[in-house]
Amino acid sequence: MRPEAGSGRGAPAEARRGLVQPRPRLRLQLQLQPRPRLPSSVAMDEQKETLQRIVSTLANKNDEIHNFIDTLNQTIRNVQVNSSKVIRELDEEFDALYSVLDEMKGTMANTIQQERAHKIQALHNQLSQCGNALESSEELLELAARTLNIMDPTEFSKAARQIKDRVTMASAFRISLKPSISDSMTHLMVDFSLERHALQALRFLPVPKAPEIDIAACLVADNCITVSWRMPEEDSRVDHFVLEYRKTNFDGFARVKDEQPWEVIDYIKDTEYTLSGLKFDKKYMNVRVQACNKAVAGEYSDPVTLETKAFVFNLDNTSSHLNLKVEDTYVEWEPTGGKGQEKVKGKENKGSGQYPVLKSNKRSGAPSPKRTSIGTRPTAKGSRDRFTGESYTVLGDTTIESGQHYWEVRAQKDCKSYSVGVTYKNLGKFDQLGKTNSSWCIHINNWLQSTFSAKHNNKSKTLDIPIPDRIGVYCNFDGGQLMFYNANSKELLYAFRTKFTQPLLPGFMIWCGGLSVSTGLQVPSAVKTLQKSENGLNSSTCSLNSVAQ
Repeated sequence: MRPEAGSGRGAPAEARRGLVQPRPRLRLQLQLQPRPRLPSSVAMDEQKETLQRIVSTLANKNDEIHNFIDTLNQTIRNVQVNSSKVIRELDEEFDALYSVLDEMKGTMANTIQQERAHKIQALHNQLSQCGNALESSEELLELAARTLNIMDPTEFSKAARQIKDRVTMASAFRISLKPSISDSMTHLMVDFSLERHALQALRFLPVPKAPEIDIAACLVADNCITVSWRMPEEDSRVDHFVLEYRKTNFDGFARVKDEQPWEVIDYIKDTEYTLSGLKFDKKYMNVRVQACNKAVAGEYSDPVTLETKAFVFNLDNTSSHLNLKVEDTYVEWEPTGGKGQEKVKGKENKGSGQYPVLKSNKRSGAPSPKRTSIGTRPTAKGSRDRFTGESYTVLGDTTIESGQHYWEVRAQKDCKSYSVGVTYKNLGKFDQLGKTNSSWCIHINNWLQSTFSAKHNNKSKTLDIPIPDRIGVYCNFDGGQLMFYNANSKELLYAFRTKFTQPLLPGFMIWCGGLSVSTGLQVPSAVKTLQKSENGLNSSTCSLNSVAQ
């Protein structure tokens, strides 16, 4: 190899190679002279013994650091020697194939140089750390040596403690004494003996073609989306696929200003992938796929829009009881929340007030993976009286007028009493869920002892089953079915069968605790299957249905 320009011939050889010379080793010969025993000499002797152990530990650590510096310097030399060896071998290979590999040679040589610089820099950093640790350690040694000559017990004790604290935090005990970089450069060695005859035909890897999403094989169910695709032609060089998806309310071309960023799933080896645990709070999901080989990524497939409409609602805080703190899909009972509320006495005002701002959700059945037109929701503007008295009630802000819908409710562990169900919009401000002929619910009471019951028209049926921590509510408006499930096991808890004659609202009552509502859920497949089998419900599960008209 030719010497590099400006290498500085007058400089020492070690300096030209970038090596750091170790400091002269500091050898402290500490001899403790016996001194007259003072009144507090026992404590002082104990502290001296502790300090002597510290001095010995520091001295050993200094030797270790000196040895490690030697190791680092040797590692640097090895990196330089081995990298030079690799460069020579690279030169030999390129000499034979220079006409076709000239550009590749420069690229690979630069990679090796960068690797060498990286390794040397890392080792120099360790050298610097070791130098700093060594300097600090030597200062502590000198300070410890001076401290041993202090005769005043109080001053000695204070100085010893300070030294002990500094030793505890000394960097000499925190640095690693193992080279952070290996001196091996074998991962950059080359051998073109097999490729020499094939290099003339060397070409860049072709860019993969765009995959084609198989819409018929895509599936949307149980808040999961399975996307399937295929390559337009066989390509053995494809290494993996990238799937991107985003939620949207638009069925058609993307709206740049309104669209959310793409979510990315990378390194998919198969031609099918399932996105699970999704919340369908938008009407559609855009998906696209691209194929990648070892070098480049191809073009994206044509985006496909899958319908993901589900029942989405928030809790209506404009009409909820003042003792309830309502935030979107969470409600919590607050005992002081209604102090400013005017006390009202009297019977239920069934026909008073107007209705809240309501959104009408016409359908949210099982979505099919194909494009559909954009739908609209009619809304009714206005306001209704707040629930008051002992009706600690909050309603959903979206009506159910047709179709099949599903949502889930989870209560806090310390919740004393709560109800989950549906009601017509005419529920009076003093009314409680299940105590009118226009509301249906299940009620959980954990006050004193736990009770679980179904309620409608002020009639109650005790349910002799365990209370689940999460309850699923299934409402088939057209089929007149309201079913409650254990959301984890999908076990049926209770079912109402009736004929719904007015739009429904999800309803919740809560006392001493809080409820979390999960919306944007499709009707689970297990619930659909169970619902079909419940068409022949017996009287034990439907004893309240005769009054549910």
